[in-house]
Amino acid sequence: MSPNGSDRSPRRPMRRKLLQALTAGLVLATATGCTYKDFPRLGMPTPTTEEAPRILSLWQGSWAAALAVGVLVWGLILWSAIFHRRSRTKVEVPPQTRYNLPIEALYTVVPILIVSVLFYFTARDESKLLSLEKKPDVTVNVVGFWWSWCFNYIENVEGSTGDAKTAAELNAIPDRYKKDFPADAGGVYTCGTPGERNPQTNNPGPTLWLPKGKTVRFVLTSRDVIHSFWVVPFLMKQDVIPGHTNAFQVTPDKEGTFLGKCAELCGVDHSRMLFNVKVVSPERYEQHLKDLAKKGQTGYVPAGIAQTSHEKNRETNNL
Repeated sequence: MSPNGSDRSPRRPMRRKLLQALTAGLVLATATGCTYKDFPRLGMPTPTTEEAPRILSLWQGSWAAALAVGVLVWGLILWSAIFHRRSRTKVEVPPQTRYNLPIEALYTVVPILIVSVLFYFTARDESKLLSLEKKPDVTVNVVGFWWSWCFNYIENVEGSTGDAKTAAELNAIPDRYKKDFPADAGGVYTCGTPGERNPQTNNPGPTLWLPKGKTVRFVLTSRDVIHSFWVVPFLMKQDVIPGHTNAFQVTPDKEGTFLGKCAELCGVDHSRMLFNVKVVSPERYEQHLKDLAKKGQTGYVPAGIAQTSHEKNRETNNL
């Protein structure tokens, strides 16, 4: 009993204030119009494509959600330890509650809501990042093999004759990707060799050149086992699978030379599967393709293992 004869506990106002403070903090944290630039990158590199900020925002949002849940749980633990300590009540054994349906419903519903929200944003961003609705300005066939990379530039380059849509070397690529190939694209290529290094950074591996501001579609094929194509500051990677062709596209928006690597443990010399990505102006990119043609690197190297019958049937049924 309180001094005025009421059975109202003096702890209840404190509980209400604590709940109000937590609610206000949650509202302030979620109601602001902040962007990914207003928060730390939390281990992610600086984005260098137009699509990468979407990935970074998802990463930051996941951390923010985890931190909010953590603060709530820690707060409840501390609140229980402080306001229900034995010295306050002088009771040897506190009242025991066997069932509390509201609390049981709460710790069942809240995790489902958290997972549902994370699933929604992940599915939304994944669908956007893997969309190939926009026709690319540039198409590069990335070929993974033990223990390096080849890059087929599917372009109409002066000094190179042929047609990528009918080239035997590109038979492993499905027709749904070939329909967006430029007409009469003779193409040029570059392949990694042991000991090769980028002349500007001295980083190991072949160098893939890309034009700034142009939408680039990567068509990924493998000659042997599963690899994974990962340009680190693009914040995007995708598996390179024999018998199955993957593709995604990005728009580089910063010039420079960036690191790339295989992100799939593919064998004993997996660590050697490094490469570089050099983003330059469109004019320098076109000149680089002409230089490759002058070196005799015209046409295409074999893309890899052709699609299996099972995979062809699956794609045909999904069209």
